Amino acid sequence: MDVLDEEVESILYIAREISVYKIPHLKVNEGHRANDWGDLAQPLWKGRLRIVEKSSGAALMFEDAQTGELFARAPYDALKPCVESVLDSSRYFVIRVEDTGKKAYIGMGFAERTDSFDFNVALQDYTKRFKVALNPPSPDDETPSHVPVGPKKDYSLKEGQTFSISIPGKASKLSTPGTSLLGSSTQSTGNSGGGVPLLPPPPSSGRKK
Repeated sequence: MDVLDEEVESILYIAREISVYKIPHLKVNEGHRANDWGDLAQPLWKGRLRIVEKSSGAALMFEDAQTGELFARAPYDALKPCVESVLDSSRYFVIRVEDTGKKAYIGMGFAERTDSFDFNVALQDYTKRFKVALNPPSPDDETPSHVPVGPKKDYSLKEGQTFSISIPGKASKLSTPGTSLLGSSTQSTGNSGGGVPLLPPPPSSGRKK
């Protein structure tokens, strides 16, 4: 058989040992309780649980821990989950399984709370990815936040424009006659505005007789 013809599957979660229980019918307007399932130390079946994802979707696979033989399968729809938590424990769940169009509900229990926590996280991660793929962000939502909005402003100096920089206590040392701090020629405007003072031009060398 050509390997390329096989569909690639991803393993989202594995529990080495879980217990399966036969559960009573749910009463109207009441949730499931693990204490109603009888002796929890005597499950209907024990095996491993895998959450498998393929291109067609994800599914919970209840398999024999030694042979891998399938005991039950529960397709997981992120919009209509087949998993429901019980009211009296964080380690037990009710699972809707399907076989050739028929549906049934079974109880499932983990030996440790850490296993049930990881189980919930795996389902939540898959649900998030499923919803993002179902409603991908529009191109308008991908605009970087640092891009400026509106027309750009021109802050360059026009021809003939100058500006002064106020440096307290340094004005007399930084100023030179007839030259601004930018090195361009300026006209004397008087010492106003607190900028670097501009000295008047030197007196003419010629004397009137």
